[in-house]
Amino acid sequence: MSDPILSIRDLTVTAMLDGEQRTLIDHVSFDLAKGEILGLVGESGSGKSMICRSLVQLLPSKAIAITGGSVMLGGRDLVALDEAAMRSVRGADIGMVFQNPTSHLDPVMRIGDQVAEGIRYHQGKSRREAKSAAIDILAQVGFPNPARQYDSYPHEFSGGMRQRAMIAVALSCDPEVLIADEPTTALDVTIQAQILKLLMDLRDSRGLSIILITHDLGVVAQTCDRIAVLRHGQLLEIGAKRDVLAAPQHPYTVSLLKSHPSMPEDSGDPAPAAGVAEAVRQPLLEVDDLVVRFPAPGLGLFKGGKTYTAAVNGVSLRIMPGETVGIVGESGSGKSTLARAILGLTPLSSGHVTFEGSDLAQQRTRTLAQIRTQAAMVFQDPYNALNPRMTIGDTLAEVLKVQNKVPRERIPARIGELLDMVGLEREFAVRRPRAMSGGQCQRAGIARALAIDPKMIIADECVAALDVTIQAQIIDLFRELKSAMNLTLLFIAHDLAIVRDLCERVVVMHRGIIVEEGLCADVFSQPKHPYTAALIAAIPDINPDKPLLSGLSVTAKPHLLTA
Repeated sequence: MSDPILSIRDLTVTAMLDGEQRTLIDHVSFDLAKGEILGLVGESGSGKSMICRSLVQLLPSKAIAITGGSVMLGGRDLVALDEAAMRSVRGADIGMVFQNPTSHLDPVMRIGDQVAEGIRYHQGKSRREAKSAAIDILAQVGFPNPARQYDSYPHEFSGGMRQRAMIAVALSCDPEVLIADEPTTALDVTIQAQILKLLMDLRDSRGLSIILITHDLGVVAQTCDRIAVLRHGQLLEIGAKRDVLAAPQHPYTVSLLKSHPSMPEDSGDPAPAAGVAEAVRQPLLEVDDLVVRFPAPGLGLFKGGKTYTAAVNGVSLRIMPGETVGIVGESGSGKSTLARAILGLTPLSSGHVTFEGSDLAQQRTRTLAQIRTQAAMVFQDPYNALNPRMTIGDTLAEVLKVQNKVPRERIPARIGELLDMVGLEREFAVRRPRAMSGGQCQRAGIARALAIDPKMIIADECVAALDVTIQAQIIDLFRELKSAMNLTLLFIAHDLAIVRDLCERVVVMHRGIIVEEGLCADVFSQPKHPYTAALIAAIPDINPDKPLLSGLSVTAKPHLLTA
């Protein structure tokens, strides 16, 4: 490796909590070479983000401080710099791309102005010069019409384009080092591939050195030159990616590799056809030619009629009792709208949803009562899905009282049984969500869904925000619950590897329609639709020699219909 552009030695970060000093980063040392992409991997709480925030002294609390070590950049020890000196380093020398661009882009400031702001501050250029430079940077990160889109606001863009804007802001001062903190966690698989490809292209064109923080080993396998594995604030292992992936030295690295839901190699053999007995079973859920439309604001005003967006456009689907079906597709493909329509949370424009023989379109009151006592939903964000003011026990008790399936005197015992079922200690009944990890909160969300004793659970992106090892635990939990309770599971995800691992059948949605469906073994080994093939090709694989494909995404745009 060439001489390092950034050198971290014995970095130590501590926090004062309740009068006691706790070590968050424990004597971590590593180098970053010019033009290198270094992947920092590990679970939440491992110290990945804390290390990178320490490099630019953006620690999240005054109770947290750097108490030892050095961070050398261009002959300067960044640890020794005061706040005024650090302001000249942030942006100009080290840029940062954050996980959630919506939270870090100013919602009332034009995208172009946010890029130009750093140029004017660090380079002293005039407003006109800064605008011209900002338009060039927007073009570099993939904005199709940067001159026009300069004046657009963050809410006018998709998640992938907002992340490109965040990268443009980070590049605006031409930094030597770029820190990308989980930049693709919340993105669809095809958009993720595009952002990762963009980072690699920027490294090649600008000579950037990049620190990529992620919990997905598939991402580092296909983008990084070296991998550093962190746990509990300690650096457990670091080395060339092929060495670490092929022969991990630490047991924790081995466990991370085992938890990764890599796609298996194509067997080429389709799965056996369903037996005759399957054909005579009655479906638990039938969706027939379902259409869900929403008014499109600002369109059709001068054409004499309203214009509608068809989020779901003629979908037909049959779900058998005890089946596990995955629904995949990019954001905007209609997956979540379909789920909400099935549960009666979104009005049907036309078509039918039949649950256990009861038609939601024709017998709405009766069918809703049936659905709400026999079907439940597990949501994507485990924290926001739970009431922060209620303990987990109170949350479960509320559901049990409303459902009225369990005698009042048995509710405390039933709460304990539900916690046992999802693998939580019974002491969690008195905890609130803020005192729990994301994985624990998601288990509590599953317990709440089980509290109604459902026949069907719809899981909407319920593992998207979780670490890979926690994802594996939640998937194993669903598998155990399905076997023990004969649950029917509708699993919505953009991670096709997880769907391939968990589900028997897969349904692929695009622009509000089903473009392909079938047994997972058939669809994933021999996809028939180009969109399905594009989704599968874009999955980051743990094999570093598999090329990262991008540019395969067909942007999911809903249909516009004029009444």
